[in-house]
Amino acid sequence: MEFKHTSVLLDECIENLNIKPNGIYVDGTLGGGGHSSVICENLSAEGTLIGIDRDRDALAAATKRLEQYECRKIFVQNNYSDIKDVLNELDIEGIDGALLDLGVSSFQLDNAERGFSYMNDAPLDMRMSQDDDFTAYDVVNKYDERELTRIISTYGEERWAKRIASFIVERRKEKPVESTFELVDIIKSAIPAKARRDGPHPAKRTFQAIRIEVNDELGQLEKAIEDFCDVLNPGGRLCVISFHSLEDRIVKDIIARRNNPCTCPKEFPVCICGKKPDIKKVSRKPILPGEEELEVNPRARSAKLRVAEKI
Repeated sequence: MEFKHTSVLLDECIENLNIKPNGIYVDGTLGGGGHSSVICENLSAEGTLIGIDRDRDALAAATKRLEQYECRKIFVQNNYSDIKDVLNELDIEGIDGALLDLGVSSFQLDNAERGFSYMNDAPLDMRMSQDDDFTAYDVVNKYDERELTRIISTYGEERWAKRIASFIVERRKEKPVESTFELVDIIKSAIPAKARRDGPHPAKRTFQAIRIEVNDELGQLEKAIEDFCDVLNPGGRLCVISFHSLEDRIVKDIIARRNNPCTCPKEFPVCICGKKPDIKKVSRKPILPGEEELEVNPRARSAKLRVAEKI
C-alpha cells in the first residue's frame, strides 16, 4: 500500500522551526516524510535530518521520498521518547530543532490490516511498531472490567466507558473479540441509540483509548517532551502537533513548567529557590489550522501546534 499522509500545519511548523541551513533537525514522527521533505528543502549539504519512526513501513517510504535531497539524512527505527539514546549512538550532543506530529498517521488509519480504523474490518492490532508484541487484542480480551473502564474513560474521554467495558467483558465470555468490526458492534450495543445519533462515530473514543494504551502514547510523550527540551541547542525550537486534549495538556504543562520553574510560594517578594527557566513559549496560545487547510484535510480539525524555544 502506498504511504499517503497529508502533513498537518506544514507551513506553520516550517516557519516556527527557524531552520538554519547547516543545522541538525529531528523529525521524531517521520511518517511518510511530508514534514521532513520541506525541512530537507531548507537544509544545505552540511545540514542534517534525523528521521525517527516506530513503523518500518513509514521509514521505508520516507527513505525513498527523501533520497532526492542533498542534506545528510539519518533514519532510525525507534520511539521518539528515546531521543537521548538515539543522539548518544550518533555522537550528537545537541540539535537545532525538532518536530513531533502525534497520533496515528493517515496511512496507518487507511491500511485496514493494521486495525487502527473502526471503518474497516481487521484483526485487533493497533501497534505503531510491528515489532511490538502487545496488541489491541490483549487489551480487549485480557483487561478486567475495571481496567477497561479506566482506559476508555481516561484516554477516550468516553461518558459510556463503564457500560462499554461491561459489554466487552460479557461478549468475550462467549468467545474472544478478534476483529475491529466485532468491537464496533459491541460499542454500538453499549451506547444507547439516542446518544449515537449526534457527534462522532460511536467507536471513535474507545478506539482512540485502546490505541493510546497499546502504544503507551501518553507516557512516552511526557518523557519525550522533557528529553527533547533537554537536547535542544540554545535558540533551538521544538514544534509539537497534538490531536486531543490529553496530549495537548501534557505538552502545555511541561512547557509552562520549564518556562516558569520557580517553586517559591507566591507571597514571596523575590525568588529564592534559584530555579531558572530554560524554555520559553514562542506563542502563548496553540496555533490552529486555517479554514483553507481544513477544507483540504478535515483530519486536521483537532490539531494544535505548540512551539517552545531553548533559552
